Amino acid sequence: MARFSQKSSFASYGITAIALGCAVFVGLHSAYSTLLLLLILMTLGLSAIFSKRYNETGLVINRILVGALFIFSSFTKGVDPLGTKYKMLDYLAAYGMEWMNDAALPLAVVMILAEFIVGICLLTNVLPRLATLGAALLMLFFTATTFFDVMYDLVPDCGCFGTAIKMSNWQTFFKNLVIDAVLIPVVVNNKSLKCKWLTSLGQWIFAIIFMSLFVGFEIYNIRHLPVIDFMDWKVGKDMTPQGYDAGKIFVTYENNETGETQEFESPNYPWNDSVWTSQWTFVSQRSEGGSNALGFAVLDAEGEDMTHILFDSENLYVFVAPYLEEMTERDFENCIEMTEVAYNQGFDYIWLTAASPEYVEKLNEEYLIFNDVYYGDELELKTMVRSNPGLMLIDNGVIKNKWSKIDFPLVK
Repeated sequence: MARFSQKSSFASYGITAIALGCAVFVGLHSAYSTLLLLLILMTLGLSAIFSKRYNETGLVINRILVGALFIFSSFTKGVDPLGTKYKMLDYLAAYGMEWMNDAALPLAVVMILAEFIVGICLLTNVLPRLATLGAALLMLFFTATTFFDVMYDLVPDCGCFGTAIKMSNWQTFFKNLVIDAVLIPVVVNNKSLKCKWLTSLGQWIFAIIFMSLFVGFEIYNIRHLPVIDFMDWKVGKDMTPQGYDAGKIFVTYENNETGETQEFESPNYPWNDSVWTSQWTFVSQRSEGGSNALGFAVLDAEGEDMTHILFDSENLYVFVAPYLEEMTERDFENCIEMTEVAYNQGFDYIWLTAASPEYVEKLNEEYLIFNDVYYGDELELKTMVRSNPGLMLIDNGVIKNKWSKIDFPLVK
């Protein structure tokens, strides 16, 4: 303790307090602010200049703050790894790296795990020097990524806290700069960090145990559904909008060769022209006017708005499959068996997908279960059920239950 006795109290507590104050302002202000940026940069500068003057207690506080934030961030993503996968696909597309799409889920799992194990080690002071190095590398990556986001608007939401907390790109970038300011003294003084309650072997065993547990947690949430659902379509929620009026629905398509985008008012576009659909790819969907609180539309094969079917039907099973082409033979067998369950219960069922009507027709010739099929934005469909296919039971707009494809209630 002697070497810490002369350290500055301002460096140890004052700079951290300023950083926390900046974090509060970041949370309250979603847009760019020159004043806030200057304040955060000043805090970064002070942190770097006075980092050697932090006392032991100040370093412990900073280490715990960063560790706790990493744990929270990794938990909100680890509870929904598929959501992080989808966000990673957005980044791969933005950087022209679609050739890595097949690796998106493993990369998401590894990144979330790295964030968690760094956080738990910082919080408990286990393998502190290695954890500090890991935190520095992760923050370097996160800060650089979000810098490009604010400069070029590559991805509208980085998904730093999964679907639990939504932040603008500027908020996310500012947030990362604040974390950097808190982390810098820990990195600079990493040689003074020592674990006093576990041996070297015990620290590695501790880290491996927590890694194994968290990987199991991620795998469970991938195979089933998130144990905590932060999305809008959660069990028990009434999705019925007040005073429903569909308004106008607009869809945007991108030309596969030129990259040109065009927006059409639905259904006034060649959705049933197979040549046109082979040359253009669906990008997004938006509504204008009306009072559709769902924020998206469910369309039939002719492009007519049928969103009302979700909240004016009793005991309706909804198969949600954004990507029908990715379903396996076993998936189709389970769905066929589930339709028999619905029939025996006297319940109706429909399908929601982002596939083309032509592809659905071909599938129906083989499986005979695609009679009532509706179409929606694949981004929204992926938030309804984190499974392809997934299943929801909706009763007059209230979501009674949800299942992943391996958990269908197949008891007849």
